[in-house]
Amino acid sequence: MARTAVLGRLTWLVGRVTATRQETASARTLTLDVPGWTGHRPGQHVDIRLTAADGYSTERSYSIASTWTGTSIELGIQVLSDGEVSPYLGQVLSVGDSLELRGPVGGHFVWDPGDPRPVLLVAGGSGLVPLMAMLRTRIATGVLTPMTLLVSARSPQSLLYAAELAALSGAHPGLAVTVRYSREGPTDEVMGRWDRDAFARLTASVAGQTDCFVCGPTGFVEAIIGHLVATGHDPSRIKAERFGGSQ
Repeated sequence: MARTAVLGRLTWLVGRVTATRQETASARTLTLDVPGWTGHRPGQHVDIRLTAADGYSTERSYSIASTWTGTSIELGIQVLSDGEVSPYLGQVLSVGDSLELRGPVGGHFVWDPGDPRPVLLVAGGSGLVPLMAMLRTRIATGVLTPMTLLVSARSPQSLLYAAELAALSGAHPGLAVTVRYSREGPTDEVMGRWDRDAFARLTASVAGQTDCFVCGPTGFVEAIIGHLVATGHDPSRIKAERFGGSQ
C-alpha cells in the first residue's frame, strides 16, 4: 500500500498528552489520547505537525510503540541534538499539552498476529520502537507465534525499554530477546555487532520460513539485510524501515 494512498484517506487529529516516561537520557515515551483514533497495526507510524505562532509549520514521522487499545497510543521519541522537532517533543512537551497528528501511516512494515510464520525482529537504536509494538501485540493477543527480537544498542544506558525487555526474556513461550552492545557492555559475552556468523547460528534453521522486520539507521539496516540474505533468508520476506537525518 503506497504511503500517498494511505495519507489520502487521513485527516489531522488532535491528541492530548496523558503521560510521559523517560526511557534513556535522550529518549522518552509520550502517551497520547487521540479522540477519533480508529486503531492501528503493529509497525505503523504517525505524522506529527508543529505550527509556530508566525504560521511556520513542519512535520515529522514517529513510530507507534504500543498495541491498539482504544484511543490511546504511545510514541517513542529519540531526541537529536540538531533536530527541529524531537527536542520539543522529548524535552518540552508536558502532560496536558496537545499535538496535531495524522495516522496511522504505513501498510508494508506491519505484522499480522494471525500469521503463524516465525518472526525475526532486528532493531538498531531507536529502530526498536515499532518492533516493540509487534512484540507487545504478540503478548496482548496471546498468540504463540515464534518471535525472536535481536537488539543492537551502543551501551546499556542507551537501550530503550531496558527493564521491560529484561522482564520479557524467557517469560513467554516462543519469545526470545537478545541484546548486544556495540561500544560498552557489562560483559564480553554481550558485546559485538550482529554479523553474518551470529545470524547463521541463531536463525539458519528457520531461515526459509521466517518473516523478518528490520528497523534502524540506514547503514545498520543495509548490513543486516545483507547478513540475512547470506544466511538463507528469503529476500521477499524481509521488510525494512530506515531512518536518518534530523528530526
